[in-house]
Amino acid sequence: MLPRGLRLCRKWSRFSSPITQLLAFTVVTFGVLAPLICHQLLHSYFYLRHWHLNPMSEAFLKQNQEDGQAALRYFEGLQTPNASEISSSKALSPWLLITIITVQRHNEFHYVLQVASRFHRLLQQCGPRCQNYQIFLCNVDQNPDSHQDARLLGTFFAMVKRYKDGEDPNASVNQFEKEKRDYAFCLEQSLLVYSPEYVLLVEDDAVPEEEIFPVLQHLLLARLSKPHLRDALYLKLYHPERLQRYLNPEPMRILEWFGLGMFLGPLLSFLYSWATGRSSLTWPTVLFFALYSMALAELVGRHYLLELRRLAPALHNLVPVTECCTPAMLFSAPSARRVLGHLQGLHCRRGFAKDIALYSLLRTKGERAYVVEPNLVRHVGMFSSLRPNENPKLL
Repeated sequence: MLPRGLRLCRKWSRFSSPITQLLAFTVVTFGVLAPLICHQLLHSYFYLRHWHLNPMSEAFLKQNQEDGQAALRYFEGLQTPNASEISSSKALSPWLLITIITVQRHNEFHYVLQVASRFHRLLQQCGPRCQNYQIFLCNVDQNPDSHQDARLLGTFFAMVKRYKDGEDPNASVNQFEKEKRDYAFCLEQSLLVYSPEYVLLVEDDAVPEEEIFPVLQHLLLARLSKPHLRDALYLKLYHPERLQRYLNPEPMRILEWFGLGMFLGPLLSFLYSWATGRSSLTWPTVLFFALYSMALAELVGRHYLLELRRLAPALHNLVPVTECCTPAMLFSAPSARRVLGHLQGLHCRRGFAKDIALYSLLRTKGERAYVVEPNLVRHVGMFSSLRPNENPKLL
């Protein structure tokens, strides 16, 4: 006996043409079901911005503030290492150095404490596999001693300061060029102080995901050992979710989108033929379901499909990099030295910030770089140090 729903479906199919059925299927999916299910998904075309953006932004800020307080309590309750333990860590040459670049901003959110506490906790959980990893703090605030969160972290981790209190950097340097120079300073100090094999340069509002270390170990020991990936200039661990859509055109994404349609088109056509009692597949039906699945994936949001890759480190993907942004960047020691040499010849300005400058090197210097999908960090800082905004939104 067939299930009641399937019997009704097959009975209905005797009185309806395939065109009528597929049209009804499309209307129900895109006009009813998808809007009802996806209207609260931030990165979906069905997201109802006017209904949800303000309350979701306020909830995010409140949760972020609570996370900041939790991070503060984490370090206040942590046993402080003595100075010799911090100094002895510099004598080692770590396999991976995690350098956190920090500047003072909106102290109530404790951004840098959130980042440092998550990295510290994940390293403790990782155990012996991560014993050759180190955390290093790079304070680029113009008044470093007033940066209270950095002062607190300085009792747990080695730290370098770019400026002395009261020092006035070159006034002729714009904010974008200063940010580039700060970035280069932190990368250079990472190499000089520790001589690591790899440097993970993290901005102070990029909180790592739980799986970051297993994924990095898989990528560096397996995937990036291949000749065509080994000499990459950098590996980007974050790309904004709003820019991850298929129709934010990048050639590899378009190929992925068509591949999705080629896979799901025949599969959904087979299920449709079986449910309606039809004997064989037809090309119009396969083409319809290919386009249907491609449209649904784009409208619901590619970001949510990428989240499925978190099931295992090996499922994370490497694709050619795009120009935005730099919350978390991984460099090998040789590539870090090349980056430092390249950046010296570039002057940043509005419209040509350090992320675009790094991306421009791929074309002018014949370099390659890749981005990991899905993201390995979450960008939690809604208050930018470059573009002040007192009423930030999630989008």
